[in-house]
Amino acid sequence: MKLFENAIIKKIYLIVFMITKVTPAKFSVQEYHQIIETGILAYRKVELINGIIIEMAPEGTEHSYYGQSLADIFRLSLSGQVLVRENKPITLSNNTEPEPDIALVQLPSTRYLSHHPYPEDIYLLIEISKSTLAFDSSVKRKNYAKEEIKDYWIVDIINKQLKIYRSPSQGDYQEITTLKANSILSPLAFPNTIITIQEIFAS
Repeated sequence: MKLFENAIIKKIYLIVFMITKVTPAKFSVQEYHQIIETGILAYRKVELINGIIIEMAPEGTEHSYYGQSLADIFRLSLSGQVLVRENKPITLSNNTEPEPDIALVQLPSTRYLSHHPYPEDIYLLIEISKSTLAFDSSVKRKNYAKEEIKDYWIVDIINKQLKIYRSPSQGDYQEITTLKANSILSPLAFPNTIITIQEIFAS
């Protein structure tokens, strides 16, 4: 009898689980900042994406190397023209505050004492992607496009290629270019700054 009752209870739990819609708790940017100020998230790498606090994977050695190298290229070639931010928040609408690997934003840096960069402050966003490739090329891509961020790059470590997303319209990028090997490119806002794919993936 006991076994029969346990089987019934398990079946009820299974049915309830299947028909119940689980809704995650969502936070505004303001609430997210309040949580950060408590220190609870001090030692965790997280981002606020569409109101949900997401824990991001730790950086691998390749991720760190390519990200640092590319950021250094921009600091050298665009000195005095942009602020290069690495793994720092940007504030978007829809309760979203990601931390792109590299962001080229407007100067002066003091404008970000009171707030993180907004979409109108951003020249270029770059994600260095390996384990996060699917997320960066779907969820983040759509968020950046909705904000009409005109230039978004994904450094694809797995395939040693660069994907360029431009012409945001109707919630997505209309122009997608994949560059490999001997290709060269420039940031949309700085056409005179030439970067080669070899530079990005130099080792």
